Amino acid sequence: MNITGNTIFIPGATSGIGLELALRLQAARNVVVIGGRRSDLLERLTAEHGLSTVTIDTTDPASVLAARDQVLAQHPDLNVLVAMAGVMGPDDVRTSGFLEGAERIVETNVLGPLRLIAAFSEHLQTRPEATLMTVSSGLAHTPLALTPTYNGSKAFIHRFTETIRLQFADTPVQVIELVPPAVRTELMSGGSQNEHYLPLDAYVDEVMALLETQPEAREILVDAVKFLRFAEIENRYDEAVAALNPSVKLKVADR
Repeated sequence: MNITGNTIFIPGATSGIGLELALRLQAARNVVVIGGRRSDLLERLTAEHGLSTVTIDTTDPASVLAARDQVLAQHPDLNVLVAMAGVMGPDDVRTSGFLEGAERIVETNVLGPLRLIAAFSEHLQTRPEATLMTVSSGLAHTPLALTPTYNGSKAFIHRFTETIRLQFADTPVQVIELVPPAVRTELMSGGSQNEHYLPLDAYVDEVMALLETQPEAREILVDAVKFLRFAEIENRYDEAVAALNPSVKLKVADR
């Protein structure tokens, strides 16, 4: 992916990693369109930062298609889609009450990106240089006990991304997977204040540097996520799971 000269759509970029990435990409001389559900927040971001905006709810198929039509009507040269929208929350499968929250996570984190890709896939293939960026997580590779559905949703995104990269291989579309570690945002309540998480500015600094220096990258892996991303590959999975879940009594099996 070239770091400049693109027209980029980032649904779910009204806060956190999405918004900071949008601002950095705009500063790098890209046209950036952000999407979100709250029109008042979108209006404020337009006033404050000059970002183009569109209202979109990725849990609503009709909203995704309407946003697609609006974005392409206003920006027919769109060549980058970043499927950023996502939610995270705890769930406890030992109780039946976990299902409602789990379904919300799957609706947003799995069906949302699928709807976005379905909406923009054919258009992206018409552009001479295009990029489709998905957003997974280090927790796709090393699980946090508190968030099983979130972990599973991001594991789906990882494997789905690996597979569609094969399908797009003979097209102009580059497929990139952004793999964040724990970053100081409000994805989880209180996360922006957690001193153990990577500061948001530092994370996006590193992401932008990797995008610039590794234009052919398949995954964007900052240093802080490699402990989780490569735990199984480096034969230290049980140790990584134990480190991530210190209060959980684990049964470690021979591998």
